[in-house]
Amino acid sequence: MSFKSQTRKGTSRQRAKSTREKKPKEKKKRVTVKKTQGKTKELSATEVTEQTINSISKLGNQVFALSPFSQYFDDWLLNLRNELTEFESNPAIKVDEQFMKERAQIFLDVEAALAEKRLVEATLTKEAKALEENNHKIADANKEYSEKSRELSNKRNVEIQKLSNEVHQLEDDLASQQNIKLGFFKFKEKRLATQKLAQTNQDLKTAKNKLEVTIESFKAEQDKLHDNYERQKQELFAISDSLHKQLEKLETDASTQARQLACNDLVQAINALMQRASTPEQSA
Repeated sequence: MSFKSQTRKGTSRQRAKSTREKKPKEKKKRVTVKKTQGKTKELSATEVTEQTINSISKLGNQVFALSPFSQYFDDWLLNLRNELTEFESNPAIKVDEQFMKERAQIFLDVEAALAEKRLVEATLTKEAKALEENNHKIADANKEYSEKSRELSNKRNVEIQKLSNEVHQLEDDLASQQNIKLGFFKFKEKRLATQKLAQTNQDLKTAKNKLEVTIESFKAEQDKLHDNYERQKQELFAISDSLHKQLEKLETDASTQARQLACNDLVQAINALMQRASTPEQSA
């Protein structure tokens, strides 16, 4: 009797222990289900609609920070689709065919608008490269002008120095010949000395004239070089100004208006859906 009683007590303890081990798992599972079911029941159609409208409005007011702004388009569209999908899949919401048609058209419109903005940004990106190339051309023009101007100046200095030396030499020769007393020479030698003096005088005039012409020629060449440089620089700067005006568009998110319009239209479509859904209830 004592042996059987101990056996029954041992079996009772094992069953009690087994029951205590299983109960927490079953209780935890039931609580989880209640929470999940409770969360679903707590949200009414009005509350779901308000949450969705608030989320869509936030997306409509979103401004992208950095260009190219098209890098944000796909994620933004995905977020907007997710908000609509969550709204439509909620048991409290009953969508109709009219809403689905309006929804589809709104997405088609905003996708087309964003595709156009994407193309504009791609074009502006090309213009940014064009501006960079144009800036290189301006730098090259400055460098080329400086080099040609320096070469011309060096050539001018060498040529003018050479002609100036010839003039000075002829002036010295002329002065020496004028100081010679011709009375001591014979008639023939006197005539030759006179001819030489006249030739030196003529050579001096020619040399001076050549020096003046050379100076004027170099000045004209320098002026021509400078005028060509200024004209080229003005053309390049005009291109830069035009490209800068185009590229200013890159600094502004041009998709804001299209995205706001799409979100506003979706909000109106949702409100219209809820109005249609409440009409039969009011009539009843």
